Amino acid sequence: MDILYFGFSGSDLLEAEAAMELLRLERFKSIVLGCKLAIGLTRTDSGGVRYEVSLDVVTTADGAALIGHGISESAETAIRSAFDSAEKQLETAIVRAGRQSR
Repeated sequence: MDILYFGFSGSDLLEAEAAMELLRLERFKSIVLGCKLAIGLTRTDSGGVRYEVSLDVVTTADGAALIGHGISESAETAIRSAFDSAEKQLETAIVRAGRQSR
């Protein structure tokens, strides 16, 4: 998995969180070709921070990138949200593929 950071330099803690979350997608290894995680930091008008995370997952099924997305004041929460979304989309893709193969 490639990890890109925008607006900050990242950290070992965030890389560890992403690696743990990636383990959730291990059950889809037969259809997942690769992943790219992008983590962006922006400042809010009130002076706070917001992390926006996107996860591109390329599959063997159609080669299309499935997008997981998360936004939070916590980078870890945004990462988990992006992986939640991608996991749901992968589950849907598996069900859809099963229906088409009948």
